[in-house]
Amino acid sequence: MRKILLLSDTHGCLDEAMLRYINPADEIWHAGDIGSADIVSRLGGMKPLKAVFGNIDGAGVRALCPLNQRFRCEGKNVLMTHIGGYPPRYNPAVLEMLKQEKPDIFICGHSHILKIIYDKNLGILHLNPGAAGTYGFHKVRTMLRFTIEGENIKDMEIIELGKRTAGI
Repeated sequence: MRKILLLSDTHGCLDEAMLRYINPADEIWHAGDIGSADIVSRLGGMKPLKAVFGNIDGAGVRALCPLNQRFRCEGKNVLMTHIGGYPPRYNPAVLEMLKQEKPDIFICGHSHILKIIYDKNLGILHLNPGAAGTYGFHKVRTMLRFTIEGENIKDMEIIELGKRTAGI
C-alpha cells in the first residue's frame, strides 16, 4: 500500500499549506512546472519523489527531472508528463505514448485545472491535480491524495489549499 500526494504547477511555491500534507504521504509525485531545483531538493529530502519538468522549468530542474516518467507503483503502471491534454483531447505525441505504453494511470499538469477522468477508450485513469502554487489564473490551489493498494486505487481526495493570492 502506497499513499500518494500528487501535485503540479507549484511555480516555486512550497508553503505550510502544502507541507502539512507531505508527512502522511509515502511518496510525492510532481507533474511539472516545479519552479526551482531547490523545490525538487526539498521535496525529495522529505519523501521519495517522482517528478517531471514543465515548460517554465529551467536547466536546474531539467537536470534533475525528466520530461516523462514511466514507473510502477504497487500493481499499477504510471506515465507522467507535464503537457498532456485530457481525454479525448490529448497532445498528439502523448496519445501515441499512451497507445504504446498502455499505462493504468496517466498524470499531467500544465492546465491548472483539476481533472479526474476515466478514459474508457484507452482504459486509463487520467489525473491532473490542478495547480498547488500561487501563480496562474486558477482561483483555488489544489492537489490530489490517494492510495494505491495492489491493483486498487482508492481514497481519492481533492485537497484545496485555499485561494490563490498572487500572480496573474
